[in-house]
Amino acid sequence: MRILRAATVTATVTALATAASGCGGGTTFGGGGNNDSPKTLTYWASNQGPNVEADKKILGPELKKFERRTGIKVKLEVIPWPDLLNRILAATTSGQGPDVLNIGNTWSASLQATGALLPWDKRNFDSIGGRDRFVAPALGATGAAGKDPAAVPLYSLTYALYYNKQMFKDAGISRPPSTWDELVADGKKLSKDGKWALGAEGGQLATNIHQAFVLGKQHGADFFDSAGKPTFTSDGAVAAVKQYVDFMAKDKIIAPGNAEYGQNQSLRDFAKGRTAMVLWQAAATTFAADGMKPAEWGVVPVPVASGTPGTGRQTNSMLAGINIAVFKNTHNLNGARKFVKFMTSDAEQRLLNKTYGAIPPVKAAQKDPAFNSQETKVLRETLTKSAAPLPQIADEAQFETSVGTAIKDLFADAAAGEPVTTESVKARLAKAEQQMAQ
Repeated sequence: MRILRAATVTATVTALATAASGCGGGTTFGGGGNNDSPKTLTYWASNQGPNVEADKKILGPELKKFERRTGIKVKLEVIPWPDLLNRILAATTSGQGPDVLNIGNTWSASLQATGALLPWDKRNFDSIGGRDRFVAPALGATGAAGKDPAAVPLYSLTYALYYNKQMFKDAGISRPPSTWDELVADGKKLSKDGKWALGAEGGQLATNIHQAFVLGKQHGADFFDSAGKPTFTSDGAVAAVKQYVDFMAKDKIIAPGNAEYGQNQSLRDFAKGRTAMVLWQAAATTFAADGMKPAEWGVVPVPVASGTPGTGRQTNSMLAGINIAVFKNTHNLNGARKFVKFMTSDAEQRLLNKTYGAIPPVKAAQKDPAFNSQETKVLRETLTKSAAPLPQIADEAQFETSVGTAIKDLFADAAAGEPVTTESVKARLAKAEQQMAQ
């Protein structure tokens, strides 16, 4: 999913699987869709641009293009991130959803568990050109292991470290950090005179999860064992969360006020020169909207403990992004597959990902020179070499809520000057683990 507008998830998605199977009205999910309405489609798109109206202007001409080619008219609704998941969940319980929809890729396994989405088996993938067209990491965030994917990758995103070139120069720092020790050391030089080294969104649950998950991988922890049981209080998970919160609590390189941030305030602070670094996904367009020129900032891979980014303990980003899915009870199954094929075609992948500042999950589209800019090159290489998907489990949404809230509370403690110890971190995570078991 994209963190710019990520929803705070309060519903337990797995509880809806039972409701979906017994929903009233509409066709049951077991029917596999039909073709009662071959000339129309409804499409719920996630808000990817600066606002909903911008998305309509971007997508409108492409939907008209699809209509001219196929004779199928697409009714578009762009849904803001804070509303998207709840709208989808309501549709799974009522059986009355769109034909095609965008989902945050971290929701894939959760929504798969409801039984509401069309499985992308070999036949369905073959209808859009085959699985081999997509990069493997992006396919890893399309549903639970061992099952046919619940969705198809549409836009891929990863994290990068953005830095203010002038602030680094003024602090006498010749190059951006590549390890966490370097980031902390640089951060202490940068945090002075009312300015701070690193921005964070401590009130944003999804962002908290993303950063803790990556640091967890670097500490050898996944937050869940092979059976899907929470391991939030493992040594590696506790160390990861403490390291992240310690940027504020111990290292003093994040402003205390960031504990309450949750609506892109850290990006505005960066663009206005109040913060020297920020960890983010595809931030260029937001910087520009806030008046920052491309020459004023640089971008490098997110740091690792040592060495260079790669797989395993060298993972330096969660695999973010948007998938496109089909409701299983669609009334235009053939048209829905044609639309997914259109949206994931090489040409549309180049155009749409270029427009939104994302990276195409389609291999051929990545060859476009547009994805070799200073920013997109870092994001593309991170996607293919060192990003990992969040746990593809049915309880992923609850994971974001419980652990994300634990981290939010720890940031609040740090901002209030209360000590953040290994014991206090473990206690918060133990509470989150208990919530997952309920």
